[in-house]
Amino acid sequence: MANHLELLNELQQLDKVPSLERLRAAQKRRTQQLKRWAVYEKEMQNKKRKAEKRRNANHATAMEAKRHVSFAASVALLEASARNDPEEVRYLLKNNVSPDLCNEDGLTALHQCCIDNYEEMVKIMLNRGASVNAKDNELWTPLHAAATCGHAGLVKVLIQHGADLLTVNSDGNMPYDLCEDDPTLDIIETAMANRGITQEMINETRASVERRMMGDIQELLTEGEDVNHHDSQGATLLHIAAANGYVQAAELLLEGGARMDLRDTDGWQPLHAAACWGQMHVAELLVSHGASLNAKTFLEETPIDLCEDEEFRAILLDLKHKHDIIMKSQLKHKTSLCRRTSSAGSRGKVVRRASLSDRHNLRVKEYETEAIVWRGGREGGREEQEKETDQENSHPINTTGTTVTAPVNCCYCDVETSRTNKRLSREVVGHTSSQNGTAE
Repeated sequence: MANHLELLNELQQLDKVPSLERLRAAQKRRTQQLKRWAVYEKEMQNKKRKAEKRRNANHATAMEAKRHVSFAASVALLEASARNDPEEVRYLLKNNVSPDLCNEDGLTALHQCCIDNYEEMVKIMLNRGASVNAKDNELWTPLHAAATCGHAGLVKVLIQHGADLLTVNSDGNMPYDLCEDDPTLDIIETAMANRGITQEMINETRASVERRMMGDIQELLTEGEDVNHHDSQGATLLHIAAANGYVQAAELLLEGGARMDLRDTDGWQPLHAAACWGQMHVAELLVSHGASLNAKTFLEETPIDLCEDEEFRAILLDLKHKHDIIMKSQLKHKTSLCRRTSSAGSRGKVVRRASLSDRHNLRVKEYETEAIVWRGGREGGREEQEKETDQENSHPINTTGTTVTAPVNCCYCDVETSRTNKRLSREVVGHTSSQNGTAE
């Protein structure tokens, strides 16, 4: 850019030129200034950008030196097992990583290897002390997984390492219940026979869980605790008994005051759980105690909607039909009770009318008694006999043995009463006059 002296000299020269020339010179000078300023600004921005890059690079280098990516030991072991990487698994186990570490579902590396049929990995795990009877959140053991998948070789390895043949998962199934592969099933049944397992032992093992639950329930009832307590998922003891088909436990809970209308976090009642898991006997028990087959979950599902077994669904529909019939009969029963109540009220009115008639007849009899006293004993006795005869004739003869009462005519009673009073007054006057004549 031009310095101050150059600008002064240029101004002196411009004073001598016309205005148009001065204007052109000013525009030219301004254009030069803008170009120079743009170049200067660009250079400054480049310098600033380079400085920021150097600063960011230094910061990134420092952060990179501090940054480390790490995973939980359970994640690393499960990932290596899923990749079937024996070397990494051995490395992790040598570095004191527990072979029984599990994920959020309770699944261990041994479970995963049994599902994927990695026999070498299973042997490595077992030799490093992995639990052969480890259970996930649904109580599945590695033997359950191997038997379900039909991995005969893994089943042999697990049995050799002492796998429990009678362990029961949350659905009440043992490993041989889930095995559909015949060779694998033969291996399991042979091992059960070699261990001396009988059907009684199998039944005893299946019922042991329900017995333990019943013992816990009885203890709660003895201590006066609430049997309607909700767990973290909102389920009650009755939900658990219904889902597992524990009929005796459900009966004990119902006797202890367990409610059937309580819902879990999904809006399920115990009857929904029984219908979903096909527990027919528990469902019938709950319905017999008043559980509603029309109850809906938060997704508008009834127990019948959740039932997948067609035979069980037909039974639930039949129970619903019977329940509807019972409700209709109860409504009819209530209606008949109301009618009887109204008829009883009308009968009360009849009784009150009869009571009024009785009171009127009593008044008539009092008048007649006074007349007998005034007229004397003989005449009164004769008239009394005549009245009794008239009354006997007025009563109709009932051949059925029941008494028929003649209707009371109030007008007739009033006329007779007036006649009796007039006759009594005449007799009294005549009797008085005769006494006066005798005295004279």
